[in-house]
Amino acid sequence: MYKPKPRNLSFLTAGFLLLFMSFSVAAQDKEVIVRKGYTLTFINQDQTFDPALKTRMIETFFKVYPVLAKTYNTKTAKHVTFVIDTAYKGVAATGGDIVSYSPAWFKKKPGDIDVVTHEVMHIVQAYGESSGPWWVTEGIADYVRYKFGVDNAGASWTLPDYKEGQKYDNGYRITARFLVWLEKHSQPKLVQVLDERMRNHSYTDDLWKEQTGKTLTENWDDYIKNPVL
Repeated sequence: MYKPKPRNLSFLTAGFLLLFMSFSVAAQDKEVIVRKGYTLTFINQDQTFDPALKTRMIETFFKVYPVLAKTYNTKTAKHVTFVIDTAYKGVAATGGDIVSYSPAWFKKKPGDIDVVTHEVMHIVQAYGESSGPWWVTEGIADYVRYKFGVDNAGASWTLPDYKEGQKYDNGYRITARFLVWLEKHSQPKLVQVLDERMRNHSYTDDLWKEQTGKTLTENWDDYIKNPVL
């Protein structure tokens, strides 16, 4: 929001404001990289953040994002912003075309580079509100990490074997593994169909039978009987 400059701003106040603005710029590094028709703005609020990790994040973005765009949504955002956000306490979160990453997480898990792959898929998804179940959204993002990730092994990240008590709507890796299984045993383009239906807000539970010949529950029952990928 634009705020007009006060007309009676004192010299002392103006000096303080200038000092504050200078400090803010110094405390926040910003770089804009343009490649392959895409622009990545990288904002770093943590002056101790590993430059080598920053480079890996940038390289991962430009390796996977164009592929995800071509595979799932050619109309996805052309300009993406990464923020190393010192105030964020989770792992990573995406809103619109902005991804916030926790520097504290990367200090604990510096090899978890495919957090980038998961999060930029959320940009590609662009589902908006009331698109469908949350577990489909997160399951697809982890499916994409599994399929397109650049170094899941370096993060010791895998899809977990089936265990009793799991359910298809657990989301994330549990749902992702189920989707991988369904594509191998039933419909090889299932995730692309799911993604499109979620984006155009036409997802219903009938989709599963339409695409696989069986209901969601029937597919899950088959999966737990023989979950081998």
